Amino acid sequence: MSQAAITHRPVLAAEAIDALALRPDGTYVDGTFGRGGHSRLILERLDAGGRLIALDRDPDAVAAAHGIADARFSITHAPFSALAQALDAKGVARAQGMLFDLGVSSPQLDDPARGFSFRADGPLDMRMDPSQGLSAADWLATASEAQLREVIGGYGEERFAKQIAAALVAARRDAPIRTTRQLADLVGAAVRTREPGQDPATRTFQALRILVNRELAEVSLMLPQAIERLAPGGRLAVIAFHSLEDRIVKRFMQACARPVLPRDLPLRASELPQALLRIVGKPVRPARAETAANPRARSAVLRVAERTDAPFDPSLINRIEPDAWRS
Repeated sequence: MSQAAITHRPVLAAEAIDALALRPDGTYVDGTFGRGGHSRLILERLDAGGRLIALDRDPDAVAAAHGIADARFSITHAPFSALAQALDAKGVARAQGMLFDLGVSSPQLDDPARGFSFRADGPLDMRMDPSQGLSAADWLATASEAQLREVIGGYGEERFAKQIAAALVAARRDAPIRTTRQLADLVGAAVRTREPGQDPATRTFQALRILVNRELAEVSLMLPQAIERLAPGGRLAVIAFHSLEDRIVKRFMQACARPVLPRDLPLRASELPQALLRIVGKPVRPARAETAANPRARSAVLRVAERTDAPFDPSLINRIEPDAWRS
């Protein structure tokens, strides 16, 4: 499918850009370029002294980004877990704002060759960067029944994970599961009760996509780098589309919005350290008009936090409810 035929409508676009409180001469990061909807809106608000650094691990997204002929803009082919490395390569010590639009993009879902969707038959790939790691088909070929059950139940929050895992193991004894239609049909036959308005394969496809792309690990690795590289007063805006990612973002922001107490206690009130972040407003969800125009927006939630001038110490991250925000 041609790039021209694949479009992407950025979710919560106006809300996310407003949340960044953009400075015209600031340096900003779009950690998930996609097809550039958010990037173009940011560039509209920057003057000649502004700068936008974008990242994406999808080669198709990087190719699309090369269509932006703007000296203030650059694109790096990398996952956002490589944020600090990407900023170092650009000579950027601190940014005034960062935006991350998590999950899969419409161009990825709508291109059957990418294997993300059960709505059209295609190779069962699901990798955001097809040059890296195992495809979903390769993982399905070797995973044990217990691993299948754990991934589908944990990442997909699928209550029929046991039945689906058993069906997949039985099916692959006869032939490899190599296409999206094969997988969708197998899952559909194994799921006893269909949720209204949802294809029975939805949760299994979500689980495999999260696993193949290490999506939860990517978020957990990115967040500490983001607050380390934000300038005081800089905003971190994150849009999540499912509960597992949103839970990590929520817990991280809440934990960093509390002072990290030193080990030598007690302290006077005046000696309490400053928190690393200040949460800005309440979580924002799409308005009814947006979800009506773009049903894929319905599960989105935007969370925003602002960096304080508290010094960043990498050891603080492991002292903020160790590992609690990663779970």
